[in-house]
Amino acid sequence: MTKAFGWWWGILLAFALLALSAAFAPLPFVIEVVIFSIYTMGCNFLLGRVGFISFGQPAYLAAGAYGTAFYLFYFGTDPYVGMAVGVTSGLVLAGIVGPLFVRLRSDYFALVNLALAVIIYYLMQKVLAGITKGDNGLWFLTNISSNRVLDLGKPGQFFVFALLVGVAVWALYKYLDDSVFGACCRAASINEDKLEFIGYSNYRVRLLAFLIANTTTALAGAMYAVYLGFVSPEITSPHRAPDPVVVTILGGAGTLYGPIAGAVAYTGMKDVVSKLVGNWELFIGFLLVFIMLAGEKGIWGTLEPRLARLRSARRAAAGGATRENA
Repeated sequence: MTKAFGWWWGILLAFALLALSAAFAPLPFVIEVVIFSIYTMGCNFLLGRVGFISFGQPAYLAAGAYGTAFYLFYFGTDPYVGMAVGVTSGLVLAGIVGPLFVRLRSDYFALVNLALAVIIYYLMQKVLAGITKGDNGLWFLTNISSNRVLDLGKPGQFFVFALLVGVAVWALYKYLDDSVFGACCRAASINEDKLEFIGYSNYRVRLLAFLIANTTTALAGAMYAVYLGFVSPEITSPHRAPDPVVVTILGGAGTLYGPIAGAVAYTGMKDVVSKLVGNWELFIGFLLVFIMLAGEKGIWGTLEPRLARLRSARRAAAGGATRENA
């Protein structure tokens, strides 16, 4: 019980800090950080836990965004139903390609996912232009109906919703990390033969991890669609394929809070540095090189052990003071 409360406290603290940051930073910036961190979490899980590097995350992001957009543009007005349709679309796409993709290894997995992103981009831009409106995109902001509980058409209330979704997503992945399934995912990336020897199917573990990660990515796409009230093929553009991988490495692959730290750093540099220098990606490149040379732990991966040592020192000091008083 104490252990469970400990990790819940960490998740609530992380998102409480994000909520407080809205008092100092522009609300659109903080909302983008929350959604981008959810987007990155799927890639972070695949890379840090299963050992899959995926450059195809824009395809699953687009599945969630366009599933939501099609519903809100053509069929209904309820944003919650629209997001449910978007998440289901992402799950269906992952369920179709997953049984084939997870049989591949390392480079081949990365490339086939990138090819999927290119295919989805071409479909949305050219082949299905009659439905997607091509580069003009689908505009449906005025179609979104209000809700008495949380009106997602209002940025402030959408921000509250995004924080609640973020807490739920982080709680899910923390639970997965501490479960037998999480241990199997790590084993699948390290030693497949031993995983098979103890009775677990390497293929099924990878497939389930693939479905969970990419459904999370589709959730981020659905949230982007509702927040912006607009979706275009740019959301699945292949030149944005490295973004979640970069943020994952930047924050710390396989760490729970790495996606948040990486999203804050990446979005902050994009918004601040881009105002001063046109090619802001150059600074991201230098930062990644520095991180890789420093030990590949990323921002949170570097901070986490230091914070753990600080907590241990405080507990030891508190324990010593208690014994002296006794």
